[in-house]
Amino acid sequence: MSKAAEGDRPSAADWVAGHLSSQVGRVFVVTGANSGLGLETARSLGALGGAVIMAARDMEKGEAAVDSLRAEQPDGRFDLRHLDLADLDSVREFAAGVEHVDVLVNNAGVMTPPRSLTEQGYELQFGVNHLAHFALTILLFNTLLRGEDPRVVTVSSTLHKRGRIHFEDLHGEHGYHRTKYYAQSKLANVVFALELHRRLRTAGFPLRSVLAHPGHAATNLQTSGPTGVGKLMMKMTNRVMAQDVATGALPQIYAAAGADVESGQFWGPDGRNEGKGFPALVEPLDEARDRELGKRLWDISEELTGVHIDLAP
Repeated sequence: MSKAAEGDRPSAADWVAGHLSSQVGRVFVVTGANSGLGLETARSLGALGGAVIMAARDMEKGEAAVDSLRAEQPDGRFDLRHLDLADLDSVREFAAGVEHVDVLVNNAGVMTPPRSLTEQGYELQFGVNHLAHFALTILLFNTLLRGEDPRVVTVSSTLHKRGRIHFEDLHGEHGYHRTKYYAQSKLANVVFALELHRRLRTAGFPLRSVLAHPGHAATNLQTSGPTGVGKLMMKMTNRVMAQDVATGALPQIYAAAGADVESGQFWGPDGRNEGKGFPALVEPLDEARDRELGKRLWDISEELTGVHIDLAP
């Protein structure tokens, strides 16, 4: 995709209609689909005719989201299912119930909360944002291979460029800082997606591993995790600097359904510093491409989740 002109820019819905074709017959799994980027992703994919399995932790909010989508799209195919990414047992239960999927959108996340742990005792941001999506991807691997033009879309953030994988203290027991560990989790998303891409290509599988990020989009992610002054600052910057959530979701929507999307690509906004705009190819942090880092993260992710896969063809 070429970069959009700054002048007469279409709405997000018009952009989708002009750049994406029918998705009738395809099934999408979207995590964190009850609000924010996930809800917008489900909305757009449903409008294109796709069937969307909407994974949500809070079923009450999920039901409200599905009701709103069905009111907009009476013929839409939206299937709400429970998934708590802070509990790997829930991830396994959810994956076991998915009989068909063409595209997995690893969208859900938590951002800069006070230090807390998953059910398995892992730092919450690393556990939810990376480990749970790693496990979900591997658990759905064989199901995805049976799909049409199968893809895994992993949603990261520009903050991955400020991250480092703290192998010596993955769970923040000795030096937790909420932004530092959010950046770690977002870097882990990128490293994982690129390592998955390498392993898929080496093994000759048709599954594509694609990355996306929303730039600075006004979602509840920025205000549901932070507390105190940080929460107030996020609200202010959302009002002044952020783009709307529908536009922010476009890179991951395009990564999931764009005809020219290739494995290993990273899609983000085309504007200055990748903060706003329409989907364009962007570059990850150079260190995220490091093969030794990819292998080390993969190995420890298998160890922590108990989920393993042999990617030999």
